Amino acid sequence: MAHTLVLSTVLRRHLLLLLLLFLTHRNILTRAADGRWDLLLSNIGISAMHMQLLHTDRVVMFDRTDFGPSNISLPDGKCRRDPNDTVLPVDCTAHSVEYDVASNSIRPLMVLTDVWCSSGAVMPDGTLVQTGGFNDGDHAIRIYEPCRNSTCDWREISRGLTQRRWYATNHILPDGRQIVVGGRRQFNYEFYPKTSSADGSYNLPFLVQTNDPRIENNLYPFVFLNGDGNLFIFANNRAILFNYLNGSVVRTYPTMPGGDPRSYPSTGSAVLLPLKNNAETEVLVCGGAPKGAYVRANNGDFVGALNTCGRIRINDLNPQWVMETMPMGRVMSDMLLLPNGEVLIINGAGSGTAGWELGRSPVLAPVIYRPDNPIGSRFEVQNPSSTPRMYHSTAVLLRDGRVLVGGSNPHTYYNFTGVLFPTDLTLQAFSPRYLDPKLSYLRPKIISPVSQSEIRYGQQLPIRFTIPPGRLNSTSVMVTMVAPSFNTHSFSMNQRLLVLSHGDVTAVGKSTYQVRVGTPGSGNLAPAGYYLVFVVHQDIPSEGIWVQIR
Repeated sequence: MAHTLVLSTVLRRHLLLLLLLFLTHRNILTRAADGRWDLLLSNIGISAMHMQLLHTDRVVMFDRTDFGPSNISLPDGKCRRDPNDTVLPVDCTAHSVEYDVASNSIRPLMVLTDVWCSSGAVMPDGTLVQTGGFNDGDHAIRIYEPCRNSTCDWREISRGLTQRRWYATNHILPDGRQIVVGGRRQFNYEFYPKTSSADGSYNLPFLVQTNDPRIENNLYPFVFLNGDGNLFIFANNRAILFNYLNGSVVRTYPTMPGGDPRSYPSTGSAVLLPLKNNAETEVLVCGGAPKGAYVRANNGDFVGALNTCGRIRINDLNPQWVMETMPMGRVMSDMLLLPNGEVLIINGAGSGTAGWELGRSPVLAPVIYRPDNPIGSRFEVQNPSSTPRMYHSTAVLLRDGRVLVGGSNPHTYYNFTGVLFPTDLTLQAFSPRYLDPKLSYLRPKIISPVSQSEIRYGQQLPIRFTIPPGRLNSTSVMVTMVAPSFNTHSFSMNQRLLVLSHGDVTAVGKSTYQVRVGTPGSGNLAPAGYYLVFVVHQDIPSEGIWVQIR
């Protein structure tokens, strides 16, 4: 009996210890899981395959015209008549919409030719210029000039491109033009607008070198403007620094360790990390699918996604990839720069690749990456959504700091039943931890300049803001400037965030303060156009204001 009593005491101690360990672990997970999900609209009529925030605080979205009828009609009895359309030569439904953030409402827009898997960027005057697509839209340029009276719509230049552009990437250049890089079976680049009738396309052998036969793995290349005016171009598993003015390769970077592809259809994602005064310029590439995963997925074998990220200082004398491990594998995720300089990794799948029906195991929990933390403490898992965001999902940053999330159409048509992952027409917002009402006592509010102000390169710009009384920590204030990006297929084109240099924070009134910041010195750092400016205090950003730098 004594033996039994001793044994039961030992068991109780072990059980108590296990319970304490479980509760401790549970508390850690509870503290680490931040962020809130909100359903904004249950049906926007289309699948948000492409997204762009405009300086009117409206978001233009579109999917493709050869899906069949969408769930939203064109206004005033309009119909799109296209004899080349492979599904509906006469279509009275919309395949593009404009979302008004303030009113949480949708307005149908009319695209004329197929915009499927296209690309785009916002011009310096705020006009969205979108290029390419499929079928009779592959040479098209579409122009959307923002308005506030709900009368604006797409207009089209049917043969505006020299080459067909499908799965290409666009970036705004310091001279105000867009460069359009690559696309399916296009190993070249071109510009918009053209400087002359002789301005055509230009060969880019790097895209030949990174092309995997019958798979490609170099589509939607990751393109970033470097501070020296050259372009960092990543495709498949390697990168170059490219002088687009004379067509020369300035530098060739090492292959990412492991050699696995990261570009479509293996589809990782990438960001240019926040640009800081006199700091190294760094690129972060995360996730994707292992070599051979696309072929295996087509044969019904869905390989686990890559859980690694590569980070590289692109202007080092001897640049090398530094590898990190994410909390989970991820393919088809989106990476967004948040106003406080953190990176949000959101959407995607745990296995398979991009393509029709080729993704499995939705990854529902976003991850925050903090680039300034030591390696090993940079990733933090956030609260999960209940909505899978698979192939053809999107995400963009809004002026109030929320992230707009939509899309997911892993099928050839609008399939709402009888499939593993139905077509999704919902629109959600993810609110990072910094929007928690409990932190409102730390949140700044910008007083001046007012939104829509014009600024110049290389000026000292006074910014006034308020902080609740007695809450200011002047050493934790920074000002960031964020370019709104064109998001599709897990890449946010033209995305960049600058941390502006500043002087001391001074009091100018009751709970009112001023900080003088230096605006970017040139178009190499920040191409002309509209940006969102935020004041960040103890990692809590204000609502942004729009500025236009000229």
